[in-house]
Amino acid sequence: MKTINLSLLTVLSFVLLYSCGERAQNKETAPEPKAKIESKVPIYDTNDPKTILASIEYAHGGWGNLWKKHDVEYEYNYNYPTEGKSDVSIERYIFGTEESFAKYSRHEINVMPNAEGEVIQFFDGNQTVIYHNGKEIQDATHLDMADFLRRTNYYWFTMPYKLNDKAAKAKYLGKEEYNGIAYDKVEVSYDAAITGKEQNDVYIILVNPKTKLIDRFYFSIPFFGVDDPVIAANYEYEKIEGQLIATKRSYFLPSEAGYPEEPGTVQTLTKIKFNNGFTVDNIME
Repeated sequence: MKTINLSLLTVLSFVLLYSCGERAQNKETAPEPKAKIESKVPIYDTNDPKTILASIEYAHGGWGNLWKKHDVEYEYNYNYPTEGKSDVSIERYIFGTEESFAKYSRHEINVMPNAEGEVIQFFDGNQTVIYHNGKEIQDATHLDMADFLRRTNYYWFTMPYKLNDKAAKAKYLGKEEYNGIAYDKVEVSYDAAITGKEQNDVYIILVNPKTKLIDRFYFSIPFFGVDDPVIAANYEYEKIEGQLIATKRSYFLPSEAGYPEEPGTVQTLTKIKFNNGFTVDNIME
């Protein structure tokens, strides 16, 4: 078992910030809207791992269905269980144009942890702004943090669909048993010629062949020197208006003894609502 030579809190603080192809895999590789919602179940063939990615997208409700829902709002809790710290926000995204908004009522980890009061972040599809207690903040460090969070939080929400985008490359790695289930193991990477990134993250996803859901996956963070996909994530789902959403996400870092039983970071999504009528003009209201 490979040990990551970074502190637990340092890496998990930036799990959202620098993973998942946050910048280049944004609008350039966003799934295109479908004229029709596909009703035919995709073929699931381990000899063609791209069909597995298509099956994952379909099982989650399909990009076409999500696109037609236009936007989403939910309450997001990014928590360090052992530290008693959280970033708690109301998140809002507009699908396709990828505007991303958050209002933080609690911010003790990634978002201005030494400041008191309300923090608002907004990415309008081109640039990000941040406000603290109604005052616009120009500090470059805070702006960079906000920009990464706005783009990457959107990516995590739409990940089941973006895994099947045009930049994705898939390789079948056989079976892996976890919690008594024999999962199909697929390596997913991204074509640098399409993403425009010198280093792209790598995922090893464990796909339940019955449900076509990703219950567990491993990923890398090249930005921090974690070049191998060794950070583990477990996902738990709820069906909301026809879409399967990972409403609980638990993250684990390996050590020489293996993966711990308790996660270092837990993220929960609650009060999820689609079709709120958000536009670039009213999403911050």
